[in-house]
Amino acid sequence: MLLAGCQEPAEPVVEKIPGPKLVSSVPSDGEQDLYGSALTVKMTFDQSIKCPSDKKQLISIDGSAEVAGVNTYDRELEVDVEGLEGGKTYTLTVPAGVVQGYRLNQNGADEIRVTFSMKETGSYVPSVEKSLANPNASKEARNVYNFLFEQSGKKTLSGVQSSHSHKNDFVDFIYQKVGKHPALAGYDFLFLQYSPTPADWGWVQNYNDISAPKEQWAANGLVSYMWHWNVPNSKTDWDNGVNNYNFDGYAFYCDKTSFDIREALKPGTWQNDFIMKDIEEVAGYLQLLEDRNIPVIWRPLHEAAGNYDLYGPNGAWFWWGRHGAEPCKQLWRLLYDQLVNVYGLDNLIWVWTVDVTRGAEDQYLDWYPGDEYVDILGVDIYAPDTEAKTRQYQALVDMTKGEKLVAISECGNIPDPAKCMEAGNRWSWFMVWCTTDSNGNLALNTPDWSHNTLDHWKNVMGSPYVLNREDMPSLKR
Repeated sequence: MLLAGCQEPAEPVVEKIPGPKLVSSVPSDGEQDLYGSALTVKMTFDQSIKCPSDKKQLISIDGSAEVAGVNTYDRELEVDVEGLEGGKTYTLTVPAGVVQGYRLNQNGADEIRVTFSMKETGSYVPSVEKSLANPNASKEARNVYNFLFEQSGKKTLSGVQSSHSHKNDFVDFIYQKVGKHPALAGYDFLFLQYSPTPADWGWVQNYNDISAPKEQWAANGLVSYMWHWNVPNSKTDWDNGVNNYNFDGYAFYCDKTSFDIREALKPGTWQNDFIMKDIEEVAGYLQLLEDRNIPVIWRPLHEAAGNYDLYGPNGAWFWWGRHGAEPCKQLWRLLYDQLVNVYGLDNLIWVWTVDVTRGAEDQYLDWYPGDEYVDILGVDIYAPDTEAKTRQYQALVDMTKGEKLVAISECGNIPDPAKCMEAGNRWSWFMVWCTTDSNGNLALNTPDWSHNTLDHWKNVMGSPYVLNREDMPSLKR
């Protein structure tokens, strides 16, 4: 009972903390310039987020489309959508409370709606069937190859290399600055030994997440992968990586590792065991792309030919070039045989890349694995100008007497498309290496690549000789 003059104590008031707020989405709400039958809607919040385990069932999209997958990455929510149709408008809905913060007494985010339209796109019908090295190449890989042949001498595809080995960060950055997406997106198996990253790490590298190449291909863009192949210095370093997740003894530069390619080619050695396990692992990730009918412009063992003596005898840039041409060619053929004939990957278009060192052109053919193992030739060019690069172009053409397509597989400053066409240089694509400023932020240019100003980017991607993602037809089945 209450004593005279006393009141029942009031219930304590627990003040709710505001929930996460949406900062931005890609595509942005109402954006109209989208292509393809699938895309990934990316939403960024003002704080770290989590979602309930049944989030895929809670998030919806209207019409014929469906939510195919949902992932969270710190402050990002990514929703994979499939079944989109050209000419239709869709609204993706994330109900209130699905996106949650981590603090106690915190509200969930308000309902989120992202509306976007898909443009009509035509289907690609190849006019001439060209031959890839793999006679069992997929229909999509043949379509890409045929399309590149048909564009040769007419159009060059724009391309950029991602800064995060499996994200579209630089692709999206260029679109934000220039208003067009690169037609070709490059990714890298640089972090193969770390993938998938342990959940308690502060950064994530997970090649099981193929949302970026899926998004690029769904929007009619092309997908490229390379491989900075990290190897251990010793069997002890390999064991330390496997057992303790410590990869301090791994590297790919010759001056950082003593890994011997010659030993790696001998069955029964620990080095051979290591590379065969790595090939098996990378095959599994490439299989994820083939399962989605995504062809891959595949560029392993890059920049071996041409830099063998760059740093003195046996001073190649990467370990796969340290002991000269023959071991490097053997490794390429082994990699081809394993991925194509053992693991049955038919979605790969094989690109052999040379280094640009002046005077090395007479070495190129010595390093060439052979027409039956190569589809396209590439050269990596980092020059202080935007000229047509005729010397490098002619060196590649001479290697196969003009039988293979050629591409600028990496570059800093972008060669002027008009100058290239005027010189008769039929580059299939250029691939700009991801550029960051002194603080590590994405940038259009650096002091070394000072010609890549905003005006130059706009001139290049607006050139009548360049195809961007928005210009690409569907190369699907």
